[in-house]
Amino acid sequence: MASKSDRIRLQFNRSAAGSYDKHAHVQHIMAEWLIGSVIKQKQESLPDGIDILEIGCGTGFLTELAVRHYFCSSILALDIAPAMLDAAEQRIGSITDSTGSRSRVRFLQADVEIWAAAAPSASFDLIVSSACFQWLNHPGETLIHLRRLLRPGGLLMFTTFGQDTFCELHEAFDEVYQAEGLEPRRHGLPLLSKEDWQALLLKGGFASVRVEQSVKLQIYSSVSDFLHSVKGVGASTSEADTARGLSRRLITAMFKTYQEKFSVPGGIVATYDLLLLEAVAPC
Repeated sequence: MASKSDRIRLQFNRSAAGSYDKHAHVQHIMAEWLIGSVIKQKQESLPDGIDILEIGCGTGFLTELAVRHYFCSSILALDIAPAMLDAAEQRIGSITDSTGSRSRVRFLQADVEIWAAAAPSASFDLIVSSACFQWLNHPGETLIHLRRLLRPGGLLMFTTFGQDTFCELHEAFDEVYQAEGLEPRRHGLPLLSKEDWQALLLKGGFASVRVEQSVKLQIYSSVSDFLHSVKGVGASTSEADTARGLSRRLITAMFKTYQEKFSVPGGIVATYDLLLLEAVAPC
């Protein structure tokens, strides 16, 4: 049986073949939010010419933003899915070729939870990641490793999804389970709250932590369109995989409940609870 990491790798390999960027509107918002915070730090304490690690580069949207703002910096971009790395290299190639800075951007296929444990200490000034950390199997342990990879005073900055993401979907499922007299089960990743992440970062040895939260409401034409969009960004092993092991009757009831409770002009609404965290390594 394939491991969770293997399933994630396969799913993101499939979504990299065209569907990811088509459906990744919220993920792009998160990357732009993150790079905005990085630019503020650049003005204050992170000049160009530093060593940057990007975790979960995907198709390279954040990588491209980083290259444009950190023209003279060295960037190592990791992703678990080879097809994602291929897409990212194609995206970045046109930029770096025209500027002559291609040698400053390297791509590596790796599972960060394995790679970080063995990577050399004090190798980076800045570690960034957007819409990736919700996939970590062992976030606490991984954060400890990432803190070790930072030089004294270095920064870890990432965006991820908070626990209220897709609250409408969970509420619709809970109502159907209750009506059927069944034990409720959660559909999707076990997302952490901002308090959870802050506690893990402090426990992992970071000197200080700052958290921002932003709630985005997205409108989809139907429940089916919503789930199809989630699957398009590689999440069918978790959030969008709602039908696994469920009867058609329960799925139909969930669709009906969702449509009745969360309809808005133009379709249905879905909540994205977005978190941005900044953590400083001890000096």
